[in-house]
Amino acid sequence: MRFDVVTLFPAIFDGYLTQSLLNKAIENQLVEIQCHNLRDWSTDDKHHKIDDRPFGGGPGMLIQAPPVVDCVEEIESNEARPARRILLSPQGRRFDQQLAEEFATEPRLMLLCGRYEGFDQRVIDILEPEELSVGDFVLNGGEVAAMVVIDAVVRLLPGVLGDEFSSFDDSFSRGNRMLEFPQYTRPREFRGHEVPEVLLGGNHQEIAAWRADQIQKRTAERRSDLL
Repeated sequence: MRFDVVTLFPAIFDGYLTQSLLNKAIENQLVEIQCHNLRDWSTDDKHHKIDDRPFGGGPGMLIQAPPVVDCVEEIESNEARPARRILLSPQGRRFDQQLAEEFATEPRLMLLCGRYEGFDQRVIDILEPEELSVGDFVLNGGEVAAMVVIDAVVRLLPGVLGDEFSSFDDSFSRGNRMLEFPQYTRPREFRGHEVPEVLLGGNHQEIAAWRADQIQKRTAERRSDLL
């Protein structure tokens, strides 16, 4: 699977792409991530400016349409695989686990990261990307949101996790649309808190029943809307 990230600040991704499971997935050629500096498509040769004041007045600056459209069209012209275009925006569809699972079946995603007051509306009108939000809050830019999308999708790709069923019982996952059950490891007792006895007995039916009960209780307490 390939991700194309269009951003004004590609260096933000330098550390992120070299760590943990994501780095291993890249090394094992399970995923390819290319960051494209939007300033490379600026028509301002001196300052590589890509933003300007909004017509009609108002605070802040907007990312101009020409460099974004030119960037996306050039990137796609060099690749045989079409990209599913995603524009990170607080006004977009809410990102969730079901959408991550859907994205994981795509051969290629293009993530457009905004800055300042966002994009000129003509970016959306011409490129027709899907607008996607990671939550009801505003970030300084779309880069962190893009990392959220990449992280959620990459772990679902075959071969990325050590066990192909590792993500199956995650909260909100295809195997469990509710919250995951609590889990424990050594030591058996810590500061007066002990591991539930049922997990120590080796009876898999009892363990499965306890976990199912915990899923119901935890979801009812924390996210009753999921029941």
